[in-house]
Amino acid sequence: MPSTTEVKRRPGLLAAAASLRGNRPFALLWVSNLFFFAGAWSQTLVLGWMAFQITGSEMKVAIFTAARLAPLLIGPFAGAFADRHNRVRLLILAAGWAMIAVAGVAALASVATVPYWALVIGGFAIGLAQSPSQPARASLVLELVGRRNLSNANALNALAMNMTQVFGPAIGGAMISTVGAAAALWISTGWYAISLVLLLPLRGLGAAVHRSTESTLAMVTGGIRAITRNRLASAVLLVTLAANTLLWPIYQAFMPVFADEQLGLDAAGLGALLTCGGVGGLVGALIIAGMGDFRAKGGVFVIGTACWAAMWAIFALSHHPAVSFVAMAGIGLASAAFGVLQTTLLLMTTEPALHGRALGLQELAIGIMPLSSLLLGVIAERLGVGWTTFGCALLLIAFLTTLAFRVPNLLPYSGIEDGNAPSETTQEPPDGEIDAAPGMPA
Repeated sequence: MPSTTEVKRRPGLLAAAASLRGNRPFALLWVSNLFFFAGAWSQTLVLGWMAFQITGSEMKVAIFTAARLAPLLIGPFAGAFADRHNRVRLLILAAGWAMIAVAGVAALASVATVPYWALVIGGFAIGLAQSPSQPARASLVLELVGRRNLSNANALNALAMNMTQVFGPAIGGAMISTVGAAAALWISTGWYAISLVLLLPLRGLGAAVHRSTESTLAMVTGGIRAITRNRLASAVLLVTLAANTLLWPIYQAFMPVFADEQLGLDAAGLGALLTCGGVGGLVGALIIAGMGDFRAKGGVFVIGTACWAAMWAIFALSHHPAVSFVAMAGIGLASAAFGVLQTTLLLMTTEPALHGRALGLQELAIGIMPLSSLLLGVIAERLGVGWTTFGCALLLIAFLTTLAFRVPNLLPYSGIEDGNAPSETTQEPPDGEIDAAPGMPA
């Protein structure tokens, strides 16, 4: 691959696009991610709306969401595969599988009313493409852009996700209202196909970083031992776990319920509501991208996540669409700090040979959502989604405050180091592992 050049900070939009300038491999990956996320956002809205319209039950929507997110639970094994196999090939496989899975559901929706059980199976199949590919997707970024540009590159990836969150739900909601759910699912299929084509020129990059012949299970257990001894990495993972236990299940499962029962919105209104969140996230990602290799990344991560929870508390109590649209934009804006920096900090605080497994543990922490969705679904049927969400937001703020006192090194952590080990505790890589893949900056 071409050598990676560390790009100095420049003010304005040039700084925000630093990782894309002169770096064709990352540019291809970024555009591929753009279409992949577009497919993910549109099918998330369409399938969730279909599940609620068919059943009218918060609990059954939660069961569908749990099935769609269940593949997150294999995150540690997906991370081991990302360390052991070519990551570009894994992404090509994931895009191809997603295209086939969504096309299957779209074909069924085109010829008949889709039964609830088919939505559950289809959601699980789509989840098998999306979640296990994330460790390979995120660890490949560091190889392509280098350490100093990592925050910028992750912010640009978050920008791609939020761009699709702006347009994907709006298009999906409009398509449901005009030509039906099947057409929206076919659009998702096309976006996955484009993502696949854009990955093909990257074949040959993304080399494995693990040379040992040990079993995958041994790789996973060894990686867990090494990562849990690192207080900073463990703290980042705990924030991910808490956020995905308390609030992300609300966003993934219950937005159709908020739209219908609390705000009186139709499918197009739901799409507009999610679009507001996407606009906020887009602005937040642009701000972080423009900051370059800034200091106190840990503090921005923790405080930004607390602000995100506070905005959820406001949204939870609103029964007025205008207030809810503004609150959702604020949720998107604050979520950028969490979404960008959880991956950036995890990569910076762990050894390169453990990156795939560290990101796999992140996926496992995100994988709490299926179980949490079920529990929150039970609570929401008794208390309502508004009060359930309000309580979860307050719990997350309390947790973040406690963590800030228990791990004081997290808030000032910048990840700006001169040749030192990236983690708080320096550890030798397990036998058979190497420090970096060929072409990866140290």
